[in-house]
Amino acid sequence: MLDGPFAETKELIGGYWLIQVKSKEEAIEWAKRAPAPHGERAEGEIEVRQVFELEDFKPSEAVERHRKLGKELAKKKNPGLARA
Repeated sequence: MLDGPFAETKELIGGYWLIQVKSKEEAIEWAKRAPAPHGERAEGEIEVRQVFELEDFKPSEAVERHRKLGKELAKKKNPGLARA
């Protein structure tokens, strides 16, 4: 049995939050309120990344293909939706 790339699990603390905000500045304000896992004055790192939704993209062939594929996959997962 292997421990993985870290000698002890206490060396790694990780996780993520998804928040919906109106601006990068608002996201940064939320990040400033995040608890400091190593203590108040300890060094840490938070990454702020933008996540796009399908509606954020201009209409295009690729967007329509994605929507169609999504519907097809949903029907395969839930055959009852095929009649809807």
